[in-house]
Amino acid sequence: MKRTDRSRTPRLSHVDARGRARMVDVSAKPPTLREAVAAGSIRMSREAYRAIRSRRAAKGDAVALARVAGISAAKRTSELIPLCHAIPLEHVEVEVRFGGDGRTIEVESRVRARFSTGVEMEALVAVTASLLTLYDMGKAIDRGMTLGAIRLLRKVGGRSGEYVRVGTRLRVRAARPGSRSTTPASGSGRPDPSRDRAEARTATRDRSGRRGLRAR
Repeated sequence: MKRTDRSRTPRLSHVDARGRARMVDVSAKPPTLREAVAAGSIRMSREAYRAIRSRRAAKGDAVALARVAGISAAKRTSELIPLCHAIPLEHVEVEVRFGGDGRTIEVESRVRARFSTGVEMEALVAVTASLLTLYDMGKAIDRGMTLGAIRLLRKVGGRSGEYVRVGTRLRVRAARPGSRSTTPASGSGRPDPSRDRAEARTATRDRSGRRGLRAR
């Protein structure tokens, strides 16, 4: 059960007693598994949506570039946000999905590291960079595209424990502390549905074979 200490007044961790900006000292905190999932969206004209979805944008495959941009940006978060720590990320995944309205593209990211501070900012930066890349790829068709709803969906690890945004349905699978990542941060981070389907078919055949052997 989550506990809330109502006797303590919340305060900004990046501001000292005199109101000056500071980088939080995490040297005394042990490294633990940290994970964060973030999401955002971009709304555009139907023409731009069709061009990006069909990979016909003038600059190339917008979806592939958006994924790479998100992964790259997550690894450089401390260079963009002044008081963020330089965290050695172990896993970054970015997923791009096309909304059913024919105008909205959604981006979701998952970031994981074993460190003494969280990776929420890295996940949010990944989403933001991906969305900006989609804008850049489609702006020749629609300069009125709108980025929105960039938000943290879930975070795991640390003294504050787990946070899940109310009403959240995660598309990128989040792991519990103690699980291992199999995709390095420098990789594509792309889910492989065909591999998942193949593994599911193999598992089904194995179960059928075992039932057949027992029936003999």
